[in-house]
Amino acid sequence: MSKFFTEFKEFVSRGNVMDMAVGVIIGGAFTGIVTSLTDNIINPLITFLTGGGTEISGLVVPGTKIDFGAFISSVINFLIVALIVFILVKSVNRLSEATAKLTHAQEQKEEAAAPVCPHCLEEVKAGATRCPHCGGEIPGGARAKA
Repeated sequence: MSKFFTEFKEFVSRGNVMDMAVGVIIGGAFTGIVTSLTDNIINPLITFLTGGGTEISGLVVPGTKIDFGAFISSVINFLIVALIVFILVKSVNRLSEATAKLTHAQEQKEEAAAPVCPHCLEEVKAGATRCPHCGGEIPGGARAKA
């Protein structure tokens, strides 16, 4: 049983589980904000612009009422949340791509280019004073380009 709790502690302590927990908490709070936006700003604007209520008369089935207005509000909530999530994911992907490009550029920069003979432009060993290809003298020895 002790091993179970140790494994559980390791699982919960991993970064991606904590990130997911933070995401769920923030997502819940954000959903509340979007619901408030829809109920308190968008629906009253629709009422003002159309000159009527946002309560679309629902279909009454014996014993229950199908509320189209509530459904439309839920669709608006979903579309707003989906748009924001799309924008966030797109931004994170762009940031990841930029970071990957920067890392790749730094790795290439760190890999020193092989020295080149100034006469024939062939690669030579670092420190060579003569080119093995053309026999030209390399003053000061061949140095890698930074």
